[in-house]
Amino acid sequence: MSDINEMNVGVRWYVVHTYSGYENKVMANIQKSVENRGLGDLIFDVRVPVEKVLEKKGEEEVEVEYKLFPGYVLVKMIMTDTSWHVIRNITGVTGFVGPGSRPTPLSEKEVEDLDIEEKKVVRLTFGIGDEVNIKDGLFAGYSGTVQSVSEDQRKVTVLVKRGRRDMPVELDSEKVSAIK
Repeated sequence: MSDINEMNVGVRWYVVHTYSGYENKVMANIQKSVENRGLGDLIFDVRVPVEKVLEKKGEEEVEVEYKLFPGYVLVKMIMTDTSWHVIRNITGVTGFVGPGSRPTPLSEKEVEDLDIEEKKVVRLTFGIGDEVNIKDGLFAGYSGTVQSVSEDQRKVTVLVKRGRRDMPVELDSEKVSAIK
């Protein structure tokens, strides 16, 4: 019996190191190997953690995907000789993360902290103090100065000039565009 079988601690997340830029190809090849070899009872999930970012460029919104951990793929599996061998022999895989040749599973806390579910983030092309136009809602057509931006960048507070005074208005960030 090998060291790998003795290390079996049940279903855990492992980190696989890949050539940079090969993450998606490695993920697809692992999934294909699992399907072709009937290894669904050993390898349960394969992920390349990404962050989807809505970048606003003037009026246009573009969704861009950024890898959170370039060069790494996360695999939820039971570590056995078979599962280790299948993963290790995928083109683009350089090995498992762990000391020497001993793959180390992520702890529950590490998995929780990684929050590997897909995330959507908004990045704005304007910031506090910038002049913006309001595109939608009650104040459509008005312009103002950005007073604050929420931490998740989904809400902005704009100072809109109404008569002799500025009125703070909280808006969804997609209802606001930067003045060029």
